[in-house]
Amino acid sequence: MGIVDPLRKRIERRLARSRHDVFLTRDFTTLSDEDQAIRALRALVAERKLIRLGKGVYAKAITSQLSGRVLLAHPGGFQAVAEQALDRLGVDWEPSRAQREFAQGHSTQIPANPVIRVNGRFSRKLRYGDRELIIEH
Repeated sequence: MGIVDPLRKRIERRLARSRHDVFLTRDFTTLSDEDQAIRALRALVAERKLIRLGKGVYAKAITSQLSGRVLLAHPGGFQAVAEQALDRLGVDWEPSRAQREFAQGHSTQIPANPVIRVNGRFSRKLRYGDRELIIEH
């Protein structure tokens, strides 16, 4: 694969040293141009070291010892990773009304898919498996 292999190794080292669980393509453009970084990230997804959540958004992955499935490495699951992705993208967001009501004890219902209220414009889709981040405006 030529130049992608050394770049993939450098990206892997950066992932291992990072405290973040979510990464953007632009985090790696200092190592190479965007096209090569995307190819290297695609290779890491194929190797089950990363999970692609959406365009230019990736999360650290682990392989389940029980099922062999690729899972998000963050213990908070998709909700926590989606919130971290929004922070990394610079999106002004807040918990949805349903999440606030649950946190305050006014409701016992939790949305099946994570719901976030976004202040301003945001049209990117974030997905993990069959779950998708729902955006309220």
